[in-house]
Amino acid sequence: MHYRLQLASTDNLQQLLPLVEAYHEFERIHMTGKNRKQAIHGLLSDSSLGGIWLIVVDIAIAGYIALTFGYSIEFGGKDAFIDEFYIRPEFRGKGLGKQTLRQIQQEAKALDIHALHLEVAASNTRAQHLYAQTHFQARSKYMLMSAYLTETSV
Repeated sequence: MHYRLQLASTDNLQQLLPLVEAYHEFERIHMTGKNRKQAIHGLLSDSSLGGIWLIVVDIAIAGYIALTFGYSIEFGGKDAFIDEFYIRPEFRGKGLGKQTLRQIQQEAKALDIHALHLEVAASNTRAQHLYAQTHFQARSKYMLMSAYLTETSV
């Protein structure tokens, strides 16, 4: 099995759309196809916002991982959020998750990112275990809170 991460471009939009839709269905994220396509295209079109990497096994696209960039005084510079991470069901349980998280950490270091963040469902203990194995730690002192400023499900 030959594994690699490949930075996606706008040329990969049609390959990404069904993967992102499957992830959104799994996570019960409600978004129209039009808004989903616009959001993906926006990230693929502007590398200052972040990027999406395809998880490629042999010649098949097994999934994707998306980083969005920010800046943190607390962490001393650029940081990034793993906005979405999805591996197709038939590729799960083969070590791709751990391999992808380790590789994306190396990609982030090369981009001078000081910290990576992610959120995981409190009930998803399998994912929590995976993230802990790749050096992510819960920050029990803090809770992620969000204020929606635009409507994405219309």
